Amino acid sequence: MDKYKKILAVIDPTTENQKALKRAIELARHSGGQITAFLTIYDLSYEMTTMLSGEEREAMRQSVINDRKLWLDEKISETDHQDITIDTCIIWHNRPFEKIIKKVLAENFDIVIKGTHQHDKLKSVIFTPTDWHILRKCPCPVLLVKDHSWPSNGNLLTALNIGSDDDEHKALNNKLTQESIVFSSLIKANVHLVNSYPGTPVNIAIEIPEFNASEYNDTMFNHHKSAMKDHANSFNIPLKNTHVKEGLPEDVIQSISKHVDAELVVLGTIGRTGISAALIGNTAEHVIDRLNCDVLAIKPDGYLSPLA
Repeated sequence: MDKYKKILAVIDPTTENQKALKRAIELARHSGGQITAFLTIYDLSYEMTTMLSGEEREAMRQSVINDRKLWLDEKISETDHQDITIDTCIIWHNRPFEKIIKKVLAENFDIVIKGTHQHDKLKSVIFTPTDWHILRKCPCPVLLVKDHSWPSNGNLLTALNIGSDDDEHKALNNKLTQESIVFSSLIKANVHLVNSYPGTPVNIAIEIPEFNASEYNDTMFNHHKSAMKDHANSFNIPLKNTHVKEGLPEDVIQSISKHVDAELVVLGTIGRTGISAALIGNTAEHVIDRLNCDVLAIKPDGYLSPLA
């Protein structure tokens, strides 16, 4: 298995429970990979030391780095990682996502694993600005994890855009399914496929009295069901593991994820930057924000990171 040999685990300096490191060890044990535990740190008090000499400021900075190195070594020693190589890398920087992505670009990592935060009262996952930057701009797959197990014979749900004749969508569907099959073989999971389709446009139903909404819905459902069947058959995925449902992607994927009790949702994301990202985001981000399980986000072939 050549997939996921080089794993970058993003360490969270704000918590003792290193979910990303634990998941990286679990994945490396399955794939035979090696891990780099990557920590970015920055102390705002450093900005207040401009009256000190350059040597004194550097000594202060190095002292913080050394302290964090001891802490990280201790966190690693507490894990069960026999026979798994874990290197460490500690970087002083105030924009973690930049250093994470540049590390990926420089050393060709196969996957980035990062822990998510959970709101204790709402019991939902909270995504930080760093999470979103990595999802949008990292060229390799990004696995966002929460604190739960990957039981053997669990379920993995892959979100597709079936029914489109667009070549890019077809290529991404194929890539997502292939990646899901690889991942499922590693963690001993069952692959499920999900696809949503839009319902009857309300304005058409109102403005055109002779428009048959029921017939339109049946046609749409049958079209997507047939396309899903062809796609599943081409990858030898059982039809009982396919799900086609009317509705918005974020609603349908969340619903089916709960229905099959998915440990992991796999989806494609194209990186958006600038005003479009700030104002409208994209479908993948709306979906991710609604899920309460691990998420594996994958870019289409040919994607170039804006940090490249």
